[in-house]
Amino acid sequence: MIEDIKKMLWASADKLRANMDPAEYKHIVLGLIFLKYISDSFQTHRVQLTLRFQDSDDDYYLSDTNQSCLIQELEDRDYYRESNVFWVPEGARWETIRSQAKQPDIGKRIDEALTLIEIENPKLKGILDKRYARVQLPDGKLGELVDMVSTIGFGATEQPARDLLGQVYEYFIGQFANAEGKRGGQFYTPASIVKTLVSILSPHHGQVYDPCCGSGGMFVQSEKFIEAHGGKIGDVSIYGQESNPTTWRLAAMNLAIRGIDFNLGKEPGDTFVRDQHPDLRADFVMANPPFNISDWWYGSLEGDPRWLYGTPPKGNANYAWLQHILYHLKSAGRAGIVLANGSMSSSQNSEGDIRKSMIEADKVEIMVALPGQLFFNVQIPACLWFLVKQKNRRQGEVLFIDARKLGTMISRVQKELSEADIQRIADTVHAWRSDGETSADYVDIPGFCRSVTLEEIASHGHVLTPGRYVGAEAVEDDDEAFDEKMLQLTETLGEQMAKGAELDQLIRQKLGGVGYEF
Repeated sequence: MIEDIKKMLWASADKLRANMDPAEYKHIVLGLIFLKYISDSFQTHRVQLTLRFQDSDDDYYLSDTNQSCLIQELEDRDYYRESNVFWVPEGARWETIRSQAKQPDIGKRIDEALTLIEIENPKLKGILDKRYARVQLPDGKLGELVDMVSTIGFGATEQPARDLLGQVYEYFIGQFANAEGKRGGQFYTPASIVKTLVSILSPHHGQVYDPCCGSGGMFVQSEKFIEAHGGKIGDVSIYGQESNPTTWRLAAMNLAIRGIDFNLGKEPGDTFVRDQHPDLRADFVMANPPFNISDWWYGSLEGDPRWLYGTPPKGNANYAWLQHILYHLKSAGRAGIVLANGSMSSSQNSEGDIRKSMIEADKVEIMVALPGQLFFNVQIPACLWFLVKQKNRRQGEVLFIDARKLGTMISRVQKELSEADIQRIADTVHAWRSDGETSADYVDIPGFCRSVTLEEIASHGHVLTPGRYVGAEAVEDDDEAFDEKMLQLTETLGEQMAKGAELDQLIRQKLGGVGYEF
């Protein structure tokens, strides 16, 4: 049911896009979906309040003279805010917008509705993207988009409205990332990678931080993990930062629709030079920084206290991200970071020295090599770094996992890790961390995982590529004698070579028949 709804909505929205760039169009569509959701949630709660008031005093509210009292009660903002429902002024309610959809100034009216909502809900101040009056859509298309969004009934299904909206929102973010190609990766991390990070880190409590949070996918998956393991929303405090203003708004909206309390800083800003959470020490950090960015350095960063293991090279921010994240961890904190594969072995400038210092300080816990083609139209191979501020177990060891052979193609160009793949990786990590204290004891598996001492890593020049340590996958012996196998293979090869010669001759004859000789 939900899959059909998502696909139908996407097809309709994409059809209405005309020639508009998806990077611009996504904010138009997602903004309207957000507006429809908060209006539906407001209306649903209003109906519930009406029934509650009438049940409490049927005679009083059923009399015509007291209907105005009921309406006045229903307009009390406190009844909505105490239930974590956004207050929606009458001029911003979806029915008002839908009734004006065919007006030539519908864009201006939507902007005005968003302004009214921000005034009534300080949490949303500066977050809602008011760009509808200047949107470059053909005449009538914005009104058609309003009509399309009107078909989403967030209060009319058995599934909780917040769950339905979250799934629709997440689906649209993913589809827009796919449509945008490489740029999409700037605000969206594929769900299977996020699930892998979350499954390994198990962020079930405390403060969770993402210094480059994009559209907030890491936080959403964290909340899903908590709920799936018997916790509740609110067990974690969310902190994030994002430099792109429109993506910062998208993240805030993505969290707001789910009722997740968050702190994304006072404004969008560069994480290195305008750190929005300088005093934060988090229990968990999850991040997918932009790979290999070269224009990150500013003179003010010289001698920064975050560069505890060495000043990162000015031409690549990978080791700046790693050290920034370590700096923001609590003493018992853990971090999971997605980076380009080159970060595991690069010796350019100071990167090799920084990596050596981090390894010798025992800050690297786990390294995971990922399969290719996980990102939308981005072919750069990626890996997962897991860092700790202080190891309680497995001191002096690093777990290497080579997951390059995992994953399933879900389209001609994209792969994803299955639930079984993610579970296998997570189970391996948890068994290794438990160090024999659970029924699932850890064992090295050739070709997949191996626990390696810091001394052995040092002997390999402090390179952290899993393939260097896990060895080759064991090959099952079929018990066939070597001489017999070689005889069979050479016979097969001879047959194939003979067939090849026949095909060569046939091709020559066909070409000769149409006047071509070679």
